[in-house]
Amino acid sequence: MKLKTKLIMAFCSIILIPIFLAFLVMAGFRNFQLKEIEQSYGLESGSYEYMPNSVQLLNRYTAEIYNEINKIAQENPQELENRSYLDEINNQLQDKYSFLVVREGENLIYIGTRNMEEIPEVLPEYDGTDVSESEGFWMDAEKQALVKQIDFTDTQQEQCSVFIITSTKALVPEMKEMVIDMSFSVVLILILTASILTIWIYSSIIIPIKKLKAAAQNIKDGNLDFVVDVDGKDEIGELGQSFEEMRQRLKESTEEKMSNEAENRSLISNIAHDLKTPITAVKGYSEGIMDGVADTPEKRDKYIRTIYNKATEMETLINELTLYANIETNRIPYNFNKLNVADYFNDCVEELGLELEAKGIGLSYYNYAEDDVLIIADPEQLRRIIHNIVNNSVKYLDKQIGFINIRVKDVGDFIQVEIEDNGKGIAQKDLPYIFERFFRADASRNSATGGSGIGLSIVKKIIEDHGGKIWATSKEGTGTIMYFVLRKYQEVPNE
Repeated sequence: MKLKTKLIMAFCSIILIPIFLAFLVMAGFRNFQLKEIEQSYGLESGSYEYMPNSVQLLNRYTAEIYNEINKIAQENPQELENRSYLDEINNQLQDKYSFLVVREGENLIYIGTRNMEEIPEVLPEYDGTDVSESEGFWMDAEKQALVKQIDFTDTQQEQCSVFIITSTKALVPEMKEMVIDMSFSVVLILILTASILTIWIYSSIIIPIKKLKAAAQNIKDGNLDFVVDVDGKDEIGELGQSFEEMRQRLKESTEEKMSNEAENRSLISNIAHDLKTPITAVKGYSEGIMDGVADTPEKRDKYIRTIYNKATEMETLINELTLYANIETNRIPYNFNKLNVADYFNDCVEELGLELEAKGIGLSYYNYAEDDVLIIADPEQLRRIIHNIVNNSVKYLDKQIGFINIRVKDVGDFIQVEIEDNGKGIAQKDLPYIFERFFRADASRNSATGGSGIGLSIVKKIIEDHGGKIWATSKEGTGTIMYFVLRKYQEVPNE
């Protein structure tokens, strides 16, 4: 869920949830609180039109007692001179937050309250109206009160009035209680809504932000061995996923950098060792010449040839390092041309034959492709590929009579070159790694099998840059076959 959607939902929840809960509370009050008001004010179920009119409501509040007194005043007025009866009526009125006042002539002969301030300063005059029901009238003076008046004449024909007075200090207490309950309920609803939204927002926004902050601190401290555990389909979740991807890439980059540094240290160590051997030989044979040990022309010729061979080994190693540096920066210089496969490999094999013959190694060459087959390749780099593979084979020949077979085959859209030797072979567990940088199947190091460990990785890089592929098969004790394919040149006909 998007963060924008969450905020919209939160906004709507702030409005709709309180309204919904308030509706439920109102329904509850309708069933409970209003029933009490019905009983107190004598309202019929559903007849709440009086409630907004406080005068009508309070009239109904004391209507039953008013009708009883009015009936007594008309039929048995002497009963209203009975103090016990008046006390009984007054007690009933006190339960309804009202009290009774009886006036005879100008004198108040009965007052049903101890708080004289509740009595209006001026009570209505006697008017002798014969009423069976009265709604009363509002005394809107300093002492506000609802007054209901019953006029009658006593046994001495004295003008008398009975007043039912309801003080505004106790105006509809049930309504006040209802307002208090409603206010409390609204506050409770708002607190509940705010708590729910706070928990929701905290769990969906604040907690993920804290996790992202902790992740950023870990990255700052260089610690990448953790997981950014921020789920979700909103913007924060997407940010968490981006953080996790960044962490993984940083970790991979760091591990690759450490691996490269380790490889570079290994390369420096290998180069130092591999240069030390021919340099030691050059130095030794040079000292032999200077000290006169090579005292015959044959010895001097042998010493000089050895010095030349060792210098050639160092030159080859340096050239490999230069090419490796270009590979690392993708700056290998290529000069692609159309090459005739038969002519090119004939020249290349002729050159190799002379070198291998001098080492006592046999060379066989078979070309199964047509004479007019062409490829697009860099002749210098392709020659480097063949020489690197052949030199690597020569390095690990362990038979008295060594041989190398070169076969060129036409395989559809590709030319496949196979270079086979009868060396000691490569273990199956090492075979998948022979084209990796600095890998050596033989961990032992000596002048015969030394090297930088980058020769085959250079070969693989050059072949892949030509759009080809290289692989190998081998059997320990029998030999190894290197395969690589290059795409044939095909002219596109003009339409």
